[in-house]
Amino acid sequence: MTGGILPDRDIARLHASGHILSERAFDADQIQPASLDLRLGAKAFRVRASFLPGRGRSVASKLDYLSMHEIDLGGGAVLETGCVYVVPLLEALALPEGTRAATNPKSSTGRLDIFTRVLTDGAQEFDKVPAGYRGPLFLEISPRTFPIVVRPGSRLTQIRFRTGDAALSEGELSALHGEEKLTSAADANISGNGIALSIDLAGDETGLVGYRGKRHTGVVDVDARGAQEVLDFWEPIRRGARGDLVLDPDEFYILVSKEAVHVPPAYAAEMTPFDPLVGEFRVHYAGFFDPGFGHSGAGGTGSRAVLEVRSHDVPFILEDGQIVGRLVYERMSALPDRLYGRELQSNYQAQGLKLSKHFR
Repeated sequence: MTGGILPDRDIARLHASGHILSERAFDADQIQPASLDLRLGAKAFRVRASFLPGRGRSVASKLDYLSMHEIDLGGGAVLETGCVYVVPLLEALALPEGTRAATNPKSSTGRLDIFTRVLTDGAQEFDKVPAGYRGPLFLEISPRTFPIVVRPGSRLTQIRFRTGDAALSEGELSALHGEEKLTSAADANISGNGIALSIDLAGDETGLVGYRGKRHTGVVDVDARGAQEVLDFWEPIRRGARGDLVLDPDEFYILVSKEAVHVPPAYAAEMTPFDPLVGEFRVHYAGFFDPGFGHSGAGGTGSRAVLEVRSHDVPFILEDGQIVGRLVYERMSALPDRLYGRELQSNYQAQGLKLSKHFR
């Protein structure tokens, strides 16, 4: 069965036909070229630990005994680092049979080191919504580096809808790269149905290669653009003499790919968040790349992938040009009406090394 990722106009049709439900009208910019932003509801539950409801059980039934206290988000509320919260979302689903969905943090969420995962009733996996699902959506939120302020309507995660088989095989991906040049690598590494991205530790003309998140900072309001000073939250990292970087366990880094990335209009992409074949670290919490990212016709020439990196358990040495992850491409079921980029005033088109929109 052929299919693909649903574009913006089909997401709007799902909403109009009652397959996507919402407690209030959609925001004007809530539908993206290949995804829908999901919004926080009115309250959050501080829970003892992360959980999955399991087959035949609702999230609400688990909250009845796992919730420690309820927080009103109405006037804006602080979510503390190291804590786990579950928030009912404003959107719910009544999907048609044959339409399934997957979720992922928004780019700005990942760049703040906010760990988020979507839960559904009966879920045995995070971030996956089975075909035909009817029920509420909940977001697990765990700020890892900075405490954050959220409120009803804050948008931390996004959802993609799929029908049929959207993924490209390794052969199809190789052919597409030959036609469209998906990365700027001279000799692209394509395997496992993905195209490799490597890390840039050469840096810019000043030697800047990335940022490491500071501890014990003030709060970041997730809805406030350009409100924070970079140096209050981030330690700049300069190029080392040997061109490598030691990742300290449980520290958070913003780095950038060496290659420019291109997502043609008829495709969408997603970065694998963790590849045990390349090292014990996680790359890119927020893995969705919309149609038009890096596309010259949408003002994206030279766009690179910003990488949210966290090492696990042991220190790990990264070297300049080392492979750190792979982009997996999928077909769109149809071209979107609008591409990621200039027309949508997208935050991260034509980006190099770039922090989230919250910093001046």
